[in-house]
Amino acid sequence: MQTELQAYLDRIGYRGPVEPTLQCLAGIHRSHALTIPYENLDIQFEIPIDHAIDRIFDKLVTRKRGGWCYEMNGLLGWALQEIGFDVLRAPGGIHRRECGDPVWNNHLVLLIKLDRFYIADLGLGDGMREPLPLQPGTYRQSELDFRVEALEDDTWRIFNHSFGYPTDYDLRIEPADEARLNAYASELQTSPASVFVETLDCELMKENSIACLTGRVLRNKTRSGTQRRLLTSPQDMHDVLRCVFGIEGVDIEPIWPKICARHAHLFGAGALQDAGD
Repeated sequence: MQTELQAYLDRIGYRGPVEPTLQCLAGIHRSHALTIPYENLDIQFEIPIDHAIDRIFDKLVTRKRGGWCYEMNGLLGWALQEIGFDVLRAPGGIHRRECGDPVWNNHLVLLIKLDRFYIADLGLGDGMREPLPLQPGTYRQSELDFRVEALEDDTWRIFNHSFGYPTDYDLRIEPADEARLNAYASELQTSPASVFVETLDCELMKENSIACLTGRVLRNKTRSGTQRRLLTSPQDMHDVLRCVFGIEGVDIEPIWPKICARHAHLFGAGALQDAGD
């Protein structure tokens, strides 16, 4: 087995069979989902993010960081192809139900062809723990229910679990427009209006819950409710990044004033609130 692939499997703690089967696909997807956090720290530091797999591998595997949609699904898709899976990088459209077709390619989805297509997607932060069959129906993963709905012209709508965000997105069975993916990625990491630019975000899925760091607010979300804690200092955030998300070596001090200013603008300086319920 290639050294890089083994390093990835070690990073996510996967010890199952390594072959293009549904068992392997489900095991790798789940292991990655519960190990590597979704995060936008580089965007907060204005560090450009491209789609080069060498850079993504170094960041998420070697340096044990996390990433956003294009990095998380980019790494997963690379690993699955190395194993021998038939992987289609497909266009996704988050908020297409509200915003229409212009949002196509603002999200990258993976379609894995086995006996049928399976949706593999680690790019939401809080979404499916295992792949979903591309077939209409409701699918339970532990305590969480996901729904797949067929629309028109090879277009499908995926509904997240009851407290997940975003609530749904669309995908098409066709190759993603890589130029459009790049354009969206550039806009989302540079536009002042982008939520990725505005607010620090770090998330790590658990079996039936999600740990979310949104600006200064650490949340643990479950079906029964949300627990919140307001972080009070850069050291407090360093400790949370290390202990909750497994991220080390990121100095929050330079961006702490921006984080505090954003929180105060939205909620008031001392408010223990956030916009993400």
